[in-house]
Amino acid sequence: MSPPSDLRPYLRTLDAETLADLLHAQAERDPELRHSLELRAATQSGDVTEAHRLLDTAVTDGNVEYTAKIGAVLDTLQRMLDAGSRADLAPLARRTVDDISEVLEQSGDHAGDLADRLDRAVELYARACAARPPDPEKLADWILEVEFDGPGRPVIDLAEFATALGEPGLKRIKSTVDEVLAANGPGHRRDVAERLREQLAEVLGDVDELVAILSAKPPRVDVSLKIVRVLRAAGRHSEAIAHAARALTHDKQPPAPEPESETSRRRKEFDAKPDRETFTALREAATADGKWTVQRRDALACLRERAAGGVEQADELVRVLLDDGRPDEAWRACVRFGASAELKLELAEQRAAEHPAETIPVFREHVDELIERKDPQAYQEAARRLKLLRSLHKRAGAPDEFTAYLAALVENHRRKTRLITEIRAARIALPKPVTSPRTPR
Repeated sequence: MSPPSDLRPYLRTLDAETLADLLHAQAERDPELRHSLELRAATQSGDVTEAHRLLDTAVTDGNVEYTAKIGAVLDTLQRMLDAGSRADLAPLARRTVDDISEVLEQSGDHAGDLADRLDRAVELYARACAARPPDPEKLADWILEVEFDGPGRPVIDLAEFATALGEPGLKRIKSTVDEVLAANGPGHRRDVAERLREQLAEVLGDVDELVAILSAKPPRVDVSLKIVRVLRAAGRHSEAIAHAARALTHDKQPPAPEPESETSRRRKEFDAKPDRETFTALREAATADGKWTVQRRDALACLRERAAGGVEQADELVRVLLDDGRPDEAWRACVRFGASAELKLELAEQRAAEHPAETIPVFREHVDELIERKDPQAYQEAARRLKLLRSLHKRAGAPDEFTAYLAALVENHRRKTRLITEIRAARIALPKPVTSPRTPR
């Protein structure tokens, strides 16, 4: 089979208007091409509004379409930064970082294309901040929030943000780091603080502080090499040689085995049988050891993978998220993985007050299930649920939808005399075309 001919020579013979018409027609058939062209238009005009709009339309379930749209937004950011745009790109860049982080946390997938895009988004945000520095203390607060309270991704390199942070921002970060290190006990926050302390020493050029930090770490070849490089870069060659000699001597000693921690034991139990019980035990042990942030992320990733296998596994994940104090994540998992009708109804009852529109389909399904039982008590319960649905539609700003729904339901079940009676007894006004059922003599 011969390769397709190169159409570029022919296309170069066409005038701009004809090319524009051809490309526009193709873009109408190809959504990805259309998004790409729209983003290029935003780049050309120097206006980031269009990029924000396209980010609004991105699908937030971590699928291929979402990843492609995020990639297009990042391409726009890079083109505008490379072109030296005068637009303030930091807000768009930061929003992209936050959006990808949220999707990754929900999906539990911390590898692959989307994770790579998160790293790229952080790099572009750092460039945008350097080009148009935001408030340094607010930038410092964002970095601290991501590092100490985030899901573990992204990991911030302070050197990339040093210019935008300046002295005020770095001082704010150092203050928080010192406070955490002054607190007693190991844990995730302390691990983060120690890493940031090392980065601060590098950024500020404090050689003595950096060497002291590195020397306090468990002896490893990479750490020793870094100390040697730091000392040599500072012109302290004799110290670099002495440290290298000590490191070579120490490397000949076999390392002592570390005792297994309670968290490690509980993690093995969870890996062998990932369920609600072993997750709870892991959470208690890891929280006590200050390692829950990382352990939680990995454990939930495992449970999410299993949740795709069936209703029972989906219910297990939802219950775990509820136990972990994450009701919003539990609801999303319930919908995404198809939890049992009983559990879905339980969550809908909890969310009805604050999220009426989300729960309406669940209660409608429950009404259908109750009616199918053809039981007087079930009819009574169905009428009670209909009264709740009327309230939910009203609070969701869609009372007319309830009227249409009720009319269709009553028309479909008009022969069920007891059901109609229970609906009336619940003081629910029936649609006008529906007449009172005649009681059989």
